[in-house]
Amino acid sequence: MTHSAPIDDLFGAPPAPSDNATAEPGTPAPKPKRSPARQGVQPAVIAPDVAALAQRLPRDLRIGTSSWSYPGWDGLVYAGEYSDSMLARKGLAAYAQHPLLRTVSIDRGFYSPIPLADYVAYAASVPEDFRFAVKATSAVCDAWIRESDGRGRMANPAFLNAEFAVRDFVEPATRGLGTRCGPLVFQLSPLGALAEDAAGFVERLEAFLAALPPLDPQLNPDAVYTVELRDATLLTPRFIKMLRAAGVRYCVGLHERMPAVDRQAAAVALLDEGAGGPLVVRWNLNSRYRYAQAEAAYKPFNKLVDEDPFSRETLADMAVAALAAGRKVTILVSNKAEGSSPLSCIKLAEAIAARLPADPA
Repeated sequence: MTHSAPIDDLFGAPPAPSDNATAEPGTPAPKPKRSPARQGVQPAVIAPDVAALAQRLPRDLRIGTSSWSYPGWDGLVYAGEYSDSMLARKGLAAYAQHPLLRTVSIDRGFYSPIPLADYVAYAASVPEDFRFAVKATSAVCDAWIRESDGRGRMANPAFLNAEFAVRDFVEPATRGLGTRCGPLVFQLSPLGALAEDAAGFVERLEAFLAALPPLDPQLNPDAVYTVELRDATLLTPRFIKMLRAAGVRYCVGLHERMPAVDRQAAAVALLDEGAGGPLVVRWNLNSRYRYAQAEAAYKPFNKLVDEDPFSRETLADMAVAALAAGRKVTILVSNKAEGSSPLSCIKLAEAIAARLPADPA
């Protein structure tokens, strides 16, 4: 079948990625080195202006990062130079003490299912008003069984298998996290040749979503099914209208494979026609880079390297509009967006706070 973009693709296609982009790192601010305390991971001391900023934000807005196990966050989130394995096992409680970071994405489940006991432990590590976003396993989100270099080797027979999704993802996540469960994200990997039949894919996805169990508003009041794409040609009005009919949210995914954020904002506006829902965003990747390039350019993720004011300001506009309409907002930021997700979260929070109505005197 010859590939062509569907005629109802109104939201645009992404710019061609550059493999030769380079970054000009800024000069890191010197800070005293600290040794981790013996009793476990300790939270960083939060600057008063950041604490005051967090107090200004509405409670229906949650900003956070993609995972939490980054040693470079010493002084930003953690007080000490901990290993990534130590932070993965013991860092969540310290992360959740940061007043601005009221959500986090559990990304490890994309690679293999997470046991129920781990979800229970995660929920017990954070305050009551903290929420987790969780990525579904690639076993049901990737159409291909891949080689080590990422190339598709053969079709994945479990792709969009609702029974597997419920058993390995929905059931343990919702039961284990309970009231702290937030967006359940089906991040669909690049579909390759399957994306050429956009209409057929939408029908297949619609059947998958219809087979998922309804989420219990008593057990999981803030849980919502969301779908994130990695194929720009699938972001069509037909796709968005299918999600709206299914009661599923579109996850705005900022990534070099997807249109710019303003184009995706048009998709959200169509989704919200009639009756809106929560805004879910994953600010994944600077559009200048592929994933591995950003990883190499930005480590150890302790400073902003490539600021993206256009994406930041557009996300702030989207967040304030959603909050004004009474909708909940979850924005998750990766280190690969600008270089350091905690610092990106602060900048984004400042942009949102600047747009909020002034407090009455």
